[in-house]
Amino acid sequence: MSYDWISFTSDYGLDDGFVGVCEGVVARIAPRPRILHISHTVPPQDVRRGAAILAQAVPYLPEAVHFAVVDPGVGTDRRGVVIAAQGGLLVGPDNGLLVPAAELLGGVREAYELVEPAYQLSTVSATFHGRDVFAPAAAHLAAGVNPANFGPAVDPATLVRIPEPETIVETGKLTTEIRYIDTFGNIQLAATGADLDACGAKPGTKAHANLNGRSMNATVGRTFGDAILDGLIVYVDSGGRVALAVNKGSAANDIGGNIGDPVLLLFAR
Repeated sequence: MSYDWISFTSDYGLDDGFVGVCEGVVARIAPRPRILHISHTVPPQDVRRGAAILAQAVPYLPEAVHFAVVDPGVGTDRRGVVIAAQGGLLVGPDNGLLVPAAELLGGVREAYELVEPAYQLSTVSATFHGRDVFAPAAAHLAAGVNPANFGPAVDPATLVRIPEPETIVETGKLTTEIRYIDTFGNIQLAATGADLDACGAKPGTKAHANLNGRSMNATVGRTFGDAILDGLIVYVDSGGRVALAVNKGSAANDIGGNIGDPVLLLFAR
């Protein structure tokens, strides 16, 4: 099966030529597919954040080959893989980056290690597998090469997975952690909208948010304007997760915090 689209996600940034070089490698092998750039400003080596960005994007993209590189283990014995899911293929390092997106595309059906030299560049650098291994693989897959041609089958159970954060739901209380912080300073939590409902927190409910050594008053709402100016709001974001935002401000600037930090939300009865 060939694909009309290749999505590309990385931590390469926009100042160097890494993104353009990878896109050029793809175009030389498979000039027909179009490339959708999801993000290239994933914080360097932040696999967890790259996985979150990719997973939030893929449900809204056409069926595609999803090529992703956030690879602090490049050149080590970590595997490069292609994962076949019901809704597309994913290519990149086996370090937890790909599996959350694969699960949202119907789950991992099969996986293969990227070891066949015919589908790599003739010289493979120890530090730029995005160019030499993953971009060629994405291009060949989009052109219709069977994933099984790339190397031995990988038991899906052995694919590296990022540990799921724990969320504890109690009446009037939600214990969770920071999952993602976006460009606007909105703090996405691991808890879901269903978790918020299970706490009994309805729009208009008053709340306290405890994180990063601070406790702040907040309001449960549907959108940013449901809080007072510069006020903190607890809401369900476009990804279906509970999030914290400041009306016309930045929750990250006001509160701080990093991915993985614990968060406690208390809701008025």
